[in-house]
Amino acid sequence: MAPPLSVQPDIAKSKSDLEVTESNEVKISSGKTGEGATFETAGLDAYYKPIDEYEGLHRYDPEFDWESEEEKKVVRKIDKRICTWVCLMFFALQLDRGNISQALSDNMLKDLHLNTNDYNYGQTIFYISFLCAELPSQLISKRIGPDRWIPIQMVSWSLVASMQAFLSGRSSFYACRALLGLIEGGFIPDNILYLSYFYTGWELPARLSFFWVSYQSTQIVSAFFAYGILHLRGRNGLAGWRWLFALEGLLTGIIGIVSYFYLPPSPTQTKSKFRGKDGWFTEREEKIMVNRIIRDDPSKGDMHNRQALSFRMIFDTLSDYHMWPIYAIGLTWLIPSQPMTAYLTLQLKAIGFNTFQTNLLTIPSYVLFILQLLFWTWLSEKINQRFLVGLVSQIWALPLVIALELIPKHASSWAKYAVSALLVGNPYVHAILVAITSRNAGAVRTRTVASALYNMCVQTSSIISQNIYRDDDKPLYRRGNKVLIAICAYNFILFIGAKIFYVRVNAKRDKVWDSMTREEKENYLATTKDKGNKRLDFRFAH
Repeated sequence: MAPPLSVQPDIAKSKSDLEVTESNEVKISSGKTGEGATFETAGLDAYYKPIDEYEGLHRYDPEFDWESEEEKKVVRKIDKRICTWVCLMFFALQLDRGNISQALSDNMLKDLHLNTNDYNYGQTIFYISFLCAELPSQLISKRIGPDRWIPIQMVSWSLVASMQAFLSGRSSFYACRALLGLIEGGFIPDNILYLSYFYTGWELPARLSFFWVSYQSTQIVSAFFAYGILHLRGRNGLAGWRWLFALEGLLTGIIGIVSYFYLPPSPTQTKSKFRGKDGWFTEREEKIMVNRIIRDDPSKGDMHNRQALSFRMIFDTLSDYHMWPIYAIGLTWLIPSQPMTAYLTLQLKAIGFNTFQTNLLTIPSYVLFILQLLFWTWLSEKINQRFLVGLVSQIWALPLVIALELIPKHASSWAKYAVSALLVGNPYVHAILVAITSRNAGAVRTRTVASALYNMCVQTSSIISQNIYRDDDKPLYRRGNKVLIAICAYNFILFIGAKIFYVRVNAKRDKVWDSMTREEKENYLATTKDKGNKRLDFRFAH
């Protein structure tokens, strides 16, 4: 198969006007998505044909046409069958990953004879383990399929999460943190890879925003869970936080077991005893799904969904400097808000709220978080701006971390709470950055590794942020807040610099591509050894 390419206006035809976007994908100006982006018949469709091993090849047809209403109906069906279940699985992840925050409000550290630094070290161990598992998990997922690997991860971590009910001290706390990190690492990019089998590049950001809405919704739901479960303190001689770990781990395990039978491998492989002998989609719906995905991103037909990556593919992705600006942003953009997110319950306890007030007072910040996540993700696609919208997260955080640094020691508890809650409810632009990582990768093999690398950078930022607030700096953490202010200012440079970098790369390629004749372009497409985002006809989203 020739290297995949993105559709260009002079090598594609449509029943309506075509507009080529920054990411070099076809956008139908009339809105009739299904009726456009057909391939020209002068032999050029060969450049788009998937490999023989591609699982959806039997549904591929360059001449196939459909109505936009049909496509919308199919997308709604995918949302219902796939996206909602992926959100449920992410809910389960955060239930087990985030319940330690509620456990802290029930004197977990005191019961285990741990201090703040011990907690920091435990979380650092978790994030290091999580980070180390990211890339290996993606490679396993690509080899055996995310539909198999994700449920295996879920059942495995649910067992470890439940065992936290039997923690006895520092060593067992560290051991559980390490095991949870190793098992949960890679879960997020595994799900992103899975969603990319069903959604186009333009649809993915909105679905990823739902993904992280489920993550933050977990914080709200788990706060109510914790409010009830922590009242079990003393039952059978167990602390409330021990009941919390045991019961929420059990719930996650059940979701994982059902997921193993529920998740289909791909849009054309939904038939099973559990999902029905006829599957979820008709033959025409499968053709719509396959052809719209390939026309949006032909590189998705360059590998099948059970194909492993070679070491050469991994090396090529690691050395792809065009992706480095995104990794650099992933390394620091969350740091200004992360310490307060991790310490919110401890902060609320320190300023005088009891265990149950603390858990309920976390809810407003999570609601704000969800509203901002949905709004800024929607706006980034609406105005076709990613990095500048992403910069809003730092514009929001900077005055708040300055306020944390300057707020008087004897200020009212409610004033401290308001600043803390606003910082935790920051504009979460993670969905935007994950989607742009996927778009700018330009190929499935690159996307698989790049998604893991970006998430590894985010986990590294969690390690850094987890050690900014120190035991000798509490309760106001003046030294730590100065560090957060400096990092926030640095992030301004990163977001603006990434925007400028990709604009200049696109402009340079436009100049070369536009100077070529049609014959020269066709010759390039037929003979080039450039792949993915290195192709002259590829444009980066920014």
